[in-house]
Amino acid sequence: MRTITRRTVAAVAALVLLAACSPGDAGGRTKLTIATFGEFGYAPLIAEYEKLHPDITVQNRVTDFDTHHKGLATQLATGHGAADVVAIEEQYMPQYRRAKDKFADLAAFGARDLERQWVPWKWAQGTDGAFVLGLGTDMGSLALCYRRDLFQAAGLPADRDEVAKLIPDWTAYAAVAERFTSRTPGVKFADSAGTVYTAMLNQSPENYFSAQDDSFIADRNPSVHAAFYLSGGLAAKGQTAAATTFTQAWNVAIKQGSFATVACPAWMLSQIKEAGGDGNRGKWDVTTVPGASGNQGGSFLTVPKQGAHQKEAYELARWLTAPEQQKKLFLSDGILPSEPSVYEDPQVVAHTDPYFGDAPIGRIFAASADRLRPNYRGLRDADVRPEFGRALGRVEDGTQTVDQAWADAVRQARAALK
Repeated sequence: MRTITRRTVAAVAALVLLAACSPGDAGGRTKLTIATFGEFGYAPLIAEYEKLHPDITVQNRVTDFDTHHKGLATQLATGHGAADVVAIEEQYMPQYRRAKDKFADLAAFGARDLERQWVPWKWAQGTDGAFVLGLGTDMGSLALCYRRDLFQAAGLPADRDEVAKLIPDWTAYAAVAERFTSRTPGVKFADSAGTVYTAMLNQSPENYFSAQDDSFIADRNPSVHAAFYLSGGLAAKGQTAAATTFTQAWNVAIKQGSFATVACPAWMLSQIKEAGGDGNRGKWDVTTVPGASGNQGGSFLTVPKQGAHQKEAYELARWLTAPEQQKKLFLSDGILPSEPSVYEDPQVVAHTDPYFGDAPIGRIFAASADRLRPNYRGLRDADVRPEFGRALGRVEDGTQTVDQAWADAVRQARAALK
């Protein structure tokens, strides 16, 4: 999931925005709208674009993750109300590729000439054969964010390189969790079972569906089983804070220091800063994630066919996803681009973050990005994925054992596919 951070727009305001009049022309200027879920850091870029294109004005609609994607489904079904440029999170791309007749083919505007701009797996997520549905924005290559002070309190190494050696994989992570919680009973090791589960799962080439024929394989995929049982085991032992990302409980847990580690994509750093405030500056650090890589989140900019200014919308999307703009977004907001020319840029690689003890976040996230491998998402991924997250929540609240939660998750996932 891409960042929904900073502030979630109230549902009523979101509905007002979604119901806003479709774009037209204002004072002789072409009016374009771009819809995102959460802040993408676009405000200064949009201001720059308007200066470069005085004949164009751009409005950014910002809503929360669920409202945004549910609203888009309604807008496409009814044929009106969609923005000129719409961001789609990567887990939804498989299903929208099936609805490509609702979108402009960006190849018609020259998008195929840009293919080398992205890593191959990112480009492939945004296409359906010759049809180009969207242009990639960020990606969520993983690192491990941890509380240096809490590691020290537990008698564990706190230097980022030593932590990476201590936790090279998820089995070692679970073993360190045992040591940590036995020494610091008032603090949990991980934020939630769901975060650990997602990080592990995103290191697997296949998750819930087969890359060969898109058949449901979650119940027999050893990667899904291993991720569920390791993360569920942490929850069953009381080693997670049951604080789900993007919730107020998670923000409070960050501020209070209720847990010591979280698998963090680059975009999550801004969430930790906002939730932790100045009082936690220097307490957090960043190191290599167990398993060394993986991706969590990332989005695409698409152009719905119902828009009146498709060519202009494409040009805006192309400019926002160009390396120059993507570099600015990383240096200003920590949003890691999916373009090698940017994350391998010397200035990006050398970038550090004082909030995280001057951690070399550019180098860490770039290395993680280089090790990324394609992660197949089935056409119905968004239908079954939540069932496994809810099942882990039942382990955390003590209403089910790991075995019971696994059986329910598989059963409910199959039911969701009917």
